[in-house]
Amino acid sequence: MTDKPALLQPGLLQPDRGQPATPIHLVDKAGLEAWLKTLSAPQRAAVAAQKFEADGYSHVFVPDGDHWFVASGVANVNNLSSWCMAKLAEVLPAGIYRRAGGDPGKAMYGWVTGQYRFDRYRSEPSTEGPRVLLTTEVKAIDAVLAEAEANALVRDLVNTPAEDMGPAQLEHEAELLAKAYHAEFHVTRGDALERGFPMVHMVGRAASRGHAPRMIELQWGDPKHPRLAIVGKGVCFDSGGLDIKPSSGMLLMKKDMGGAAHALALARLVMAGGLKVRLHLLVPAVENAVSGNAFRPGDVLRSRAGLSVEIGNTDAEGRLILADALTRAGEENPELVIDFATLTGAARVAVGPDLPALMTRRDETAEALLAAGRDNDDQCWCLPLFDGYREYLKSDIADINNNSSNGFAGASVAGLFLDRFVPEGIDWAHFDTFAWRPAAKPGRPKGGDALGLRAAWHMLRARFA
Repeated sequence: MTDKPALLQPGLLQPDRGQPATPIHLVDKAGLEAWLKTLSAPQRAAVAAQKFEADGYSHVFVPDGDHWFVASGVANVNNLSSWCMAKLAEVLPAGIYRRAGGDPGKAMYGWVTGQYRFDRYRSEPSTEGPRVLLTTEVKAIDAVLAEAEANALVRDLVNTPAEDMGPAQLEHEAELLAKAYHAEFHVTRGDALERGFPMVHMVGRAASRGHAPRMIELQWGDPKHPRLAIVGKGVCFDSGGLDIKPSSGMLLMKKDMGGAAHALALARLVMAGGLKVRLHLLVPAVENAVSGNAFRPGDVLRSRAGLSVEIGNTDAEGRLILADALTRAGEENPELVIDFATLTGAARVAVGPDLPALMTRRDETAEALLAAGRDNDDQCWCLPLFDGYREYLKSDIADINNNSSNGFAGASVAGLFLDRFVPEGIDWAHFDTFAWRPAAKPGRPKGGDALGLRAAWHMLRARFA
């Protein structure tokens, strides 16, 4: 973990013990007229002057003698979202606040994530003081902060440029996590990597010595408990290899380790939450670089599973390193495998940047993840693992090709490639996530972000608590 997630100024959520605080009134359109009747004539005039109509994320300052309070528009005061107070956390003056007439509930999460700042490279970091939110839901504070910290970890790791977030730095983050939770930690590099994880080695061997490839593994928990494997794609920068990307396509490729960031964050939640599992975290970490020893289109790679893989495109490298990691995870016969990867542009074409594409072998696992996402404002969308598309990965000379023979169903075909490396009978879920916000929304600034993390965490907590 980085020294501290950039988000977390201390005490953003505090128990409400009646201390002085500025009230926040949440008002929806249905209740606006009734709320206005509770105000004095001067207060109604102030609201009218600011043209407040209870639109979502709008707010108004209302004078109250020598003080003031805030009203904010929400969609439904009886069904608050995680984000309905997030804009307030970004724009209100530093101070202490409480929701008038009720607790903030789910909105606590957005209140915290709305105050995220990534200031690592700024010569003059933000000096804004915190906006503190009070709540009587004291038992919920630690759980909300744990999720916000996990989200901030993903954001920090993804936002960090590749020069400062290469395979060695990912290893360092995982080692800090292992030390914090007294987990077993193992890293495979060099000749041992070439023998044990040959596709990880081949994809990463063109990088400089300082960014050499490796397989990172962490194990935690009682071996008697159900085994849970979490796998994250750790391509710390993706040039495309010899099938090189255009410059515009490389601009965001520092985020190609977003799957690894999600995996680290989810592992942290699992361990901090004390889930009754035997956790196995796997992060294949590489840089897909260009040099004289880069793997080539047309090469045939051997995999840890023993399958031979013809390289149809060196820019389809993430599935290669995940294949070796999924094979390793399957050797321990886990009850469930979850992987996260910034895997395909096709998934973004299909469902856009806000929805992780979800593929599972079992309908009940998909339903549990979708429900957890809906309930926690982290929606996912299922795409099929359709057997009829397996033929798109046929090779004339090897067991399988890493690239489709056509441009159809790219996300599903990538999922089918991974499916070949997860042993039969194992429950498996695959998130093809963007790990990035191309535009800011309340509580969700532009840049790296966790998409699918809360859905996975709440599903796991329900399944293994």
